[in-house]
Amino acid sequence: MGDETHVYTGAERTSPAAEDATLFAPVQQTGPLFFRVALALMAVVAWAAFAYGWQLWHGLGVTGLNRPVYWGIYITNFVFFIGVSHAGTLISAILRICQAEWRRAITRMAEVITVLVLFFGVGNVLIDMGRPDRMLNVIRHPHFRSPLLWDACSITAYLTASTIYLYLPLIPDIALLRDRVGGWRGRLYVWLALGWTGSEAQQRRLKRAIGVMAVLVIPIAVSVHTVVSWVFAMTVQPMWHSTIFGPYFVVGAIFSGIGAIITAMAIIRRVYRLEDYLKPVHFNNLGILLLVMALLWFYFTFAEYLTTWYGREPVEMGVFWAKVAGPYAPFFWAMFLFCFVIPFGVLCRRRTRTVAGTVVASVSVNVGMWLERFTIVVPTLVNPRLAAVRGVYTPTWVEWSIMAGCFAAFILLYMGFTKLFPIVSIWEVREGQEEGIPETLERIQTYLPGKAVNAE
Repeated sequence: MGDETHVYTGAERTSPAAEDATLFAPVQQTGPLFFRVALALMAVVAWAAFAYGWQLWHGLGVTGLNRPVYWGIYITNFVFFIGVSHAGTLISAILRICQAEWRRAITRMAEVITVLVLFFGVGNVLIDMGRPDRMLNVIRHPHFRSPLLWDACSITAYLTASTIYLYLPLIPDIALLRDRVGGWRGRLYVWLALGWTGSEAQQRRLKRAIGVMAVLVIPIAVSVHTVVSWVFAMTVQPMWHSTIFGPYFVVGAIFSGIGAIITAMAIIRRVYRLEDYLKPVHFNNLGILLLVMALLWFYFTFAEYLTTWYGREPVEMGVFWAKVAGPYAPFFWAMFLFCFVIPFGVLCRRRTRTVAGTVVASVSVNVGMWLERFTIVVPTLVNPRLAAVRGVYTPTWVEWSIMAGCFAAFILLYMGFTKLFPIVSIWEVREGQEEGIPETLERIQTYLPGKAVNAE
């Protein structure tokens, strides 16, 4: 067996021209299926726009929002989208800093998720307001003791850093497109390429800038969902006023973010025939990360509900029983099923941690994490501390329509990105093929005993 071990040398790989054709194909070729899906998504977005116009004209009375349930599906979506935004920059930055070579094919599709969903997270806050123009009051009349101002500042910083972190690794691939495409897109690529020629000095500066942004974006990403949690935890509402909410929200964000990456990878892999780039090892490695985060999520959830049950504070117990055995029990136990039982059952065994199994687990996590945000937001508002005030919340067609439009618009924009830029980073894949193996061998030799082995 030892004599038959095959060592990959890099010379056996497909020619660069053939690889480029595969990765450029989604940008240069568009089939009828793309237009059919895009038209269907645009129809959903148009209906959502009509629903939002209806809400603006008639007021928030057309929704299920009321007193005391002033937050509902819109804020649930806000927390969900901000959580999914951790898919790209946080996961990509950590893998880049750790020099995980298998990251190269997946970083861009993860980073695109981050930038796009942030717009929908902020958009749901504006939709939740009866007078969206009053959002400017956060800037015009800032209240520095308000978590809402902290939220606006942290999300703005996160969007700026994430956009830069997405754009910097795009520059070499934009330059490749500049040399291949004409017309209006060619002129766009000339402008976006910033005069990139691929010289050693430019490459050195680019890698340094990407490394700096990878370090900066991690604390910013952690701060964003921590501040989102403080919007809840800084109040005295039952089951919101908790010191565990910061790390609990960050863990949940990474959890749902990994699920979003895997789902996007599976769709792109199938639609654009990128099986040679998005291999089972990528799904296996992300599946292991998803399994770890499922266990962490279970730990934080168990700790949160155990301390509430043990404390037996009457008002908090009202919310507790509403979730566990009351009207919100179906949502709560479905959350537990989708967030823990299904992903743990699938991912804990190597035999079922296949591409298909990992996708099933990721879709399950996405559904479960939306339900988790819903069970955090609504039951507490239905059962506030004032005993004389009890609420009822039933979402209307307006809320469901706008929610569907947000998801459709996100998918539509993601599809559009794949038609403008390579969704797999061409220069990073090339770099990995040319330099990754020697660098990996050199890194291994720094901590293994024995004589150094020549990488060649």
